[in-house]
Amino acid sequence: MILLSLVVSFVLTIAKFTAYFMTHSVAILSDALESIINVVAGAFASYSIYLTSKPRDENHPYGHGKVEFFSIGFEGAMIFIAGCLILFKAIQYFFTAVPIEDVDHGVWITGGTTIANLILGRYLLFAGKRAGSITLTGNGQHIMTDVYSSVALIVALLLIHFTGWTWIDPATSTVMGSFILYNGYRLLRKSISGLMDETDMKVVDKVIGVLSEHRRPMWIDVHNMRVQQYGSNYHIDCHITMPYYLELSQAHAEMKVVDEVINAELKNGETEFFIHTDPCVPASCPCCQLLQCPVRSHPFIEKIEWSRSNVLPNRKHGE
Repeated sequence: MILLSLVVSFVLTIAKFTAYFMTHSVAILSDALESIINVVAGAFASYSIYLTSKPRDENHPYGHGKVEFFSIGFEGAMIFIAGCLILFKAIQYFFTAVPIEDVDHGVWITGGTTIANLILGRYLLFAGKRAGSITLTGNGQHIMTDVYSSVALIVALLLIHFTGWTWIDPATSTVMGSFILYNGYRLLRKSISGLMDETDMKVVDKVIGVLSEHRRPMWIDVHNMRVQQYGSNYHIDCHITMPYYLELSQAHAEMKVVDEVINAELKNGETEFFIHTDPCVPASCPCCQLLQCPVRSHPFIEKIEWSRSNVLPNRKHGE
């Protein structure tokens, strides 16, 4: 899929530069410069997906999925640099205007590349969501950004054609450059967040929801949860409070249920659980739903609903 993106982006880049040499429009040049980034980023993304598919080994016990964050970071940096170049070129054209020629052909070529990018971008977003690949999703988002800027470019070219206002050309390029800068920043921000293991609260909420839905009386408390993403896979650490008198085999069986229900719901990849079992204490009794507990020292008072506020901190609910 990513190879398809690479080939299509290369062909479209040639088409856009052809349109630029025909029209001398700085806005079309801006669009063509961004397409070069599509090609370079596509090549890097292809290599990162190859690395991600490799199994974990002794040197990479969590697998190679982190490389996807490097991939989108590289793409974001390239987009950011392209945005700076586009803004610089647009400012130049404000002071040294270049006559625009053959606008009709420029519109037709740009329109064709826009349709091709729209189909490719939507396909990559669909494939990235289905596979849980941030590389495919990031590449698809970048191409969709190219689509939006190309639509604005077509509108600008039509205005120039019907009004003769050539100042619209560098003005459009300035807007496109600013938009590209913003999208480059967004990809860089996502890359840094992933490399720094910033918690994805949407994933946390989903894990908490699954545990709540399948909650068993033995699972008195869940806390100190940490979620890390490695490509399409997740690594989750947490503590679960259980009755202190359970045998090791019983506790292990409960932990296996937790692992199974989470992996059944987070279907994009593999979820690895490292669960630390805490023994219950007398303070756990008021929220323990194991009503037939033989060692209960306090009556059950109320069920505590699990949420970010009590699952993420490193403390039991009864403390």
